[in-house]
Amino acid sequence: MIEFKNVGLKYPNGTEGLKNVNVTIGDGEFVVIVGLSGAGKSTFIRSINRLVKPTSGSLLVDGEDILTYNGSHLRKLRTKIGMIFQNYNLVHRSNVLKNVLAGRLGHTGTLRSILNLYSKEDLGLAYESLQRVNIAEKTYNRADELSGGQQQRVSIARVLTQKPAYILADEPVASLDPPTSHQVMTYLRKINQEDHITTIVNLHFIDMAMEYADRIIGMRAGEIVFDGPASEVTEETFEEIYGRSIREDDKLKEGDQS
Repeated sequence: MIEFKNVGLKYPNGTEGLKNVNVTIGDGEFVVIVGLSGAGKSTFIRSINRLVKPTSGSLLVDGEDILTYNGSHLRKLRTKIGMIFQNYNLVHRSNVLKNVLAGRLGHTGTLRSILNLYSKEDLGLAYESLQRVNIAEKTYNRADELSGGQQQRVSIARVLTQKPAYILADEPVASLDPPTSHQVMTYLRKINQEDHITTIVNLHFIDMAMEYADRIIGMRAGEIVFDGPASEVTEETFEEIYGRSIREDDKLKEGDQS
């Protein structure tokens, strides 16, 4: 379980990334965080694995306040939290298999990883993870030979190989076209359901969130302005999160497409 208790984050320049956030995320939930750019979505997610550090409150993962962590405790935390990034974070010159095996780094150690001293179990797990996202045929291709959607599937396979208790996905489809975005979201949802891994995803658009999420958390200016099942999202909810009506948003999208 993940618990935010009066969590705030103020940057050195005075900007508040998070303001008095109180949220509990239960085991196995599929949660989507929505909001405009700068709403605090990435700050929220990156706080959970301490890529950023809140400046007030407490943030509990499995009952322990991770804001007190450093050194070995922080490394141990990150072995059980898998992270998927918008820009994939793959080593382009390495092949797909080696990129996926990087998910075992926290378990095997840096030296064994550099020397490619992976066990048969690790190799088998990496190949199984590639199969689960239907990209095993690219096992020995260089990462930079793949399309954006294929690279994101490799990053999902890398997280699977890590065997995490939690998956965080920070704008995982922002760089992808709509069909590929839905494909990536389908894989994340499937993994969540099959493996019962708590999954938290950041998205810009509430329509996609409503299609995949158990629960939607809306953020605006670092604050939680909505938290509930996707079925409870209304036009008023949309206006509270985005500061404009659904009709206004549709017009903006039409303008972007013209």
